[in-house]
Amino acid sequence: MSTASGANAAVVTGLGTFTPLGRGAADLFDALCHGKSGLRRPPEGHQLAGVVNEIGMAPEITAAEVLPPSEGRLVDRFVLMAMAAADDAIADAGITIGTDVDPTRVAIVVSSGAGGLTTYEAQALERAARGPTAVSPYLLPGMLPNMAAARIAIKYGIRGWSSAIATACSAGAHAVAEAARLIRYGEADVVVCGGAESPLNATTALAFAHARALAHGFEDPEAASRPFDRRRNGFVLSEGAGVLVVERAGFAEARGAAGYADLLGWGGSTDAYRPTAPRPDGEGAAQAMRAALASGSLTPDDIDYVNAHGTATKLGDVAETKAIRSVFGDRSPAVSGTKSMTGHLLGGSGAVEAAICALAVAEGALPPTHNLEDPDPACDLDHVRGGARRQDVRAVLSNSFAFGGHNVSLLLGAPSTTRARRRVDRKEHA
Repeated sequence: MSTASGANAAVVTGLGTFTPLGRGAADLFDALCHGKSGLRRPPEGHQLAGVVNEIGMAPEITAAEVLPPSEGRLVDRFVLMAMAAADDAIADAGITIGTDVDPTRVAIVVSSGAGGLTTYEAQALERAARGPTAVSPYLLPGMLPNMAAARIAIKYGIRGWSSAIATACSAGAHAVAEAARLIRYGEADVVVCGGAESPLNATTALAFAHARALAHGFEDPEAASRPFDRRRNGFVLSEGAGVLVVERAGFAEARGAAGYADLLGWGGSTDAYRPTAPRPDGEGAAQAMRAALASGSLTPDDIDYVNAHGTATKLGDVAETKAIRSVFGDRSPAVSGTKSMTGHLLGGSGAVEAAICALAVAEGALPPTHNLEDPDPACDLDHVRGGARRQDVRAVLSNSFAFGGHNVSLLLGAPSTTRARRRVDRKEHA
């Protein structure tokens, strides 16, 4: 598959994020480049207080901030966060749907790994305590995994292709890949894409804890997520959303939009191995990265940076290292794991990390892996450590891998629009 170029390229023109490091993609990237962590102990009164020692908790948001009063009944937090991120991304792109673009030429793909589990759990407890009449008729439209996409489409009058992809921790990356595909094959001029998750409830946390997937035993919550470090022992459960506006480059150029980066390609694979463990040899992940390179007609030598899936699990980090080594050989591109500061946003992670990669291309800076104090010899890569690395970035890969063996790798590079987002000088972090 050859790279779409010129008018048919897919260019990222708007970014919105809502994460434990706050609201806004620029502030998120700045915090990451400074090595700032958004991880903390569950606050007093939170249902995870005493259940886990650390979480990634995004800012408060109410339905009134993103929805009209008539639409705000029993809407899960993942939907609200996705809507806030979409509001910011659409505003950042400077586009008015229905004025600047035909609504039928706008698509939306906003995914979630599991949907509104917290709202479902709360309603199940209400039913157990008060009986069948306690279940709200607003439950399903408030928590189904497709409802972030649906609510955003209703708010903005988006009338083109619409979907939500539920592939666990790869859901957000799958959404971005579908956006690139829709642009490349002429099915849309603009795509609003991304992912969101709000899994900070006791049942979900306990399931992960009992599976020994969560970080544990760290006095300082900010030290708990440590991808590729010898002391890593699991991920930190987190929440958040990332939304990107992707446009056909010819359309963006005609309206004078500035691009952060192009979506040059995408690749996917299935491990077909185990429900919760990656292939130990990393071959499924390597296959996804190779497919992304082929989709963009690039070679491993063209890649300057990999934003790793990097969950800080014992098996996962080693398998991903083997995959990167399999693709790149002895020449490792720069690698960092930003979940060390955001925690693992599950279905929201891939979209947030795609936004981070778009900013890495635009700003010529690579965020570090936090807490990488003693690299595991089995994870021998060119890790970005101790601060942001300042360099020109030609092309990057963003990896997302999920329960069930769903592997996605996104390929991003310099924007094809005449106008590009201004670079920020980050030499002080280097």
